[in-house]
Amino acid sequence: MEGKAAHLADRLVPFMLLGTGGVYALTRNITKALAVLMVDFSCALKLAMPISVLSAIREANEHRITVKGGKFLEALAEADTIVFDKTGTLTEAKPVVAEVVLFLGDEPDELLRTAACLEEHFPHSMAHAVVEAAGQKDLEHSEMHSRVEYIVAHGISSRIGEQKVIIGSYHFVFQDEQCTIPEGMQERFDSLPAEYSHLYMAVDSVLAAVICIEDPLREEAADVVSALRECGIKKIVMMTGDSERTARAIAEKVGVDEYYSEVLPEDKARFVDSEKRAGRKVVMVGDGINDSPALSAADVGIAVSDGAEIAREIADIMIGANDLYGLVKLKKLSNALVGRIHGNYRVIVGFNTALILLGVGGFLQPASSALLHNTSTLAIGLKSMQDLL
Repeated sequence: MEGKAAHLADRLVPFMLLGTGGVYALTRNITKALAVLMVDFSCALKLAMPISVLSAIREANEHRITVKGGKFLEALAEADTIVFDKTGTLTEAKPVVAEVVLFLGDEPDELLRTAACLEEHFPHSMAHAVVEAAGQKDLEHSEMHSRVEYIVAHGISSRIGEQKVIIGSYHFVFQDEQCTIPEGMQERFDSLPAEYSHLYMAVDSVLAAVICIEDPLREEAADVVSALRECGIKKIVMMTGDSERTARAIAEKVGVDEYYSEVLPEDKARFVDSEKRAGRKVVMVGDGINDSPALSAADVGIAVSDGAEIAREIADIMIGANDLYGLVKLKKLSNALVGRIHGNYRVIVGFNTALILLGVGGFLQPASSALLHNTSTLAIGLKSMQDLL
């Protein structure tokens, strides 16, 4: 919108000069011709719009929101679809191990020790939860494994002695690695608590344990989803690598329109691309490495400030991690900014057109027209500096 305003101001200059010449040719009155020349739309158009945008970015910063450019506020104002990653955005990003469900004969602490030994190498909130749980139980987890292979958004694979040990998502353990559930344990597997996220651990292609991780839903999540709808967002989507049961339980609590479970980073990016091809303006909210492709693909990528460094680097906007209400403030701010810019257009064009007509009609002298024009430009600039919220 800034670019359009500057382009319009440049295009109007020749017409103003032609208007000046035309008025003189028709009236042979230099005073009336100067009345057109003294009043130009360019000053206010080129000043008011950038001032409005800079003021909005400054105001956003006061709310712990970092905006990397005015065009992202404009895109956010036009957005009608928002996609949330679950972990770290809709949830607190402070997961804790709630339970270790056994499927083989080992002790829970021994399996937790092995899981912590593998997970300690990787910067993921669930990995931290496993390591923290082992630490609270004073479980020493010295290096027992060979080289660890980390597959982003899938899991971890390594060897401990002669055994191959993997830990990760349902998709990774059961579909990619073709692991099986021990005989007679299907009922226990089916009764895993849906309110928890699950880390599946298998030894030699047989499920050994499921680590149930509690990642509390943010208290404000449901209210924020409702408020975003009131601000003009028509479609709210949640995407997660968790199982269908866990995703459904969270989606029902939050009140999203759609949810997708067991998704990979490329799935999120593909979904964003498909929504854009359908003519929607898409916002992606995430905090992890897994969210980076989708953050890049979206019209506006929003990262949480304490998320992964690459997510913060790629994102167009960052919000504070303390709560999600920053998203609502951001949407209201962008809507108000676009409203202010449209209002500035109307005032600038209307007032200056009136000055030109009064000058050509002989009701205003050129000096008076120039004074009123410049005063109005200053007034609009000062008005554009006021807070929007």
